[in-house]
Amino acid sequence: MSIPWFNQFYQQIACSKLSHWLEVLPAQLALWEKKQLHGDFTKWIKLLSKLPVTQVSDIDLKNSVRFGQVEDINEYTQKQIIGLLKQFKPWRKGPFEIHGINIDTEWRSDWKWDRVLPHIEPLKNRTILDVGCGSGYHMWRMLGEQAEMVVGIDPSQLFLTQFQAIKHFNPDPNIHLIPIGIEDLPELKAFDTVFSMGVLYHRRSPIDFLYQLKSQLRKGGQLVLETLVVEGDESTALMAGERYAQMRNVWFLPSTAALKVWLSRVGFTQIKVVDTATTSLNEQRKTDWMGSLSLEDFLDPEDHSKTIEGYPAPLRAVITAIS
Repeated sequence: MSIPWFNQFYQQIACSKLSHWLEVLPAQLALWEKKQLHGDFTKWIKLLSKLPVTQVSDIDLKNSVRFGQVEDINEYTQKQIIGLLKQFKPWRKGPFEIHGINIDTEWRSDWKWDRVLPHIEPLKNRTILDVGCGSGYHMWRMLGEQAEMVVGIDPSQLFLTQFQAIKHFNPDPNIHLIPIGIEDLPELKAFDTVFSMGVLYHRRSPIDFLYQLKSQLRKGGQLVLETLVVEGDESTALMAGERYAQMRNVWFLPSTAALKVWLSRVGFTQIKVVDTATTSLNEQRKTDWMGSLSLEDFLDPEDHSKTIEGYPAPLRAVITAIS
């Protein structure tokens, strides 16, 4: 099986400031394709090929991620699209709207975007990297802010499939998801803005991760970092036990003061905590499009200020910094 999705990206970056990525990327993706880590991946590819070709009457990326209107398609086609897209569950980050079909994802990622956008440098004409981009919701919103090119990286085959399902209805050439981790990136030092939202606490070595983020930015480029934090001073960081809010792969939750120290030690400047917000049960919840447990199940049923393990409930912060 040969996947053509990446050929356009290779051609686009060949004569750009990202061109030296081509020294390693094709071989990495060829190896990724051979591994076929997820048993459902071949099935997902076949399902993608069954998505009907439609005429999208309009597109909104400025206020949402919406492609087309319900009037663009007939009832049979609508049911066909719903049936196919639901086979890519769970849908975590969104929402997306395709021809009037609301993909009601677990997360209201639009709320996070609304918190982030007022505090970042304008994205117009910028080349952007989104690290741990999931299925790509925020990437589309970045494109809606007139970014020149948006590149997301995330090794999940399901997220790649979901991204391609959405892109099927708007095959914009300036947005790409590459299924690798940041540890596989060379030091490109080329992106104008690097986003990392909801990743830091999944990294066993957060300082190394911050260095990896910095190595992708041009001098003077902006980092937009969103992560779980805890209350405390410059020396505070929580290392959870086996699970935090039922997540196994959570390592360090620093205070915002400690995180500013970490960023400073790595060499970032103009470090600002621009937003903090407690995750609400309306922002992360069960829906028909994800079909599993969600935040309400992960909190202490008697005290929602604590996780089910007794740790402080999820508090998220947005930090900006300059490379």
